Amino acid sequence: MCNLYNVTTNQEAIRAITKALDRLGNLQPSLDIYPDQMAPIVRNIDGIREMSWVRWGMPSSQQALYQAATKRADKLRAKGKEVDFQELLKMEPDGGTTNIRNTTSKHWLRWTGIENRCVVPFTRFAEPDPASKVEGGRTPNAWFARDESEPLMFFAGLWVRDWECVRKVKEGLIRCDLFAFLTTEPNAVVAPIHPKAMPVILGSEDEVERWLTAPWSEARELQRPLPVSELVLLPERAVGSEPSATHPSLL
Repeated sequence: MCNLYNVTTNQEAIRAITKALDRLGNLQPSLDIYPDQMAPIVRNIDGIREMSWVRWGMPSSQQALYQAATKRADKLRAKGKEVDFQELLKMEPDGGTTNIRNTTSKHWLRWTGIENRCVVPFTRFAEPDPASKVEGGRTPNAWFARDESEPLMFFAGLWVRDWECVRKVKEGLIRCDLFAFLTTEPNAVVAPIHPKAMPVILGSEDEVERWLTAPWSEARELQRPLPVSELVLLPERAVGSEPSATHPSLL
């Protein structure tokens, strides 16, 4: 599961590929993006295409939230407390789902239309590498990119507008825009590190356009592994170095 990626680019490079209106404000030259953070995306909204900041993590399924609320209710009842289950369910914290795999499920299928599609700019993404873990230490990340210059690329994503939820207990009930990106089976570059999945990466400007404009029957064909020739495992030394923010995209 990809829960960390980097964006080292500029707004002009994103705009040149996506032809989107720029509503980002200022984009830092380099960003590490973690779950539940605001991140730059390009989305279809109200019949236009715009670059904007959206929170990473789509709504979890009602089943997952129901199960979590049920466990919490059981614990409260075990302590002799009365429970209003519907209120508990409404206020159940949902940290969000960062990666989407089963697009045929009812939960995700409702958001596969053009109006809920987006692309997510990135220059490299990370997967935990258990083989490199030192006993007693944290699991280090392996990083992947198009090549060692880390040019601009895009994940295929979905987004939702004004979703009512509790992301964090201290925030309470809020409404916010949310996004996540699709995953698929890993190619031979990613599989040795993460054998379960890899992000869906759009390998050309044409694929970006298809994802944002094509009917779902066509767009869903893009949920497939990136060819091995278009992705590399970055050398450890490359992860700490930042490529030029003005480096041209290979898209």
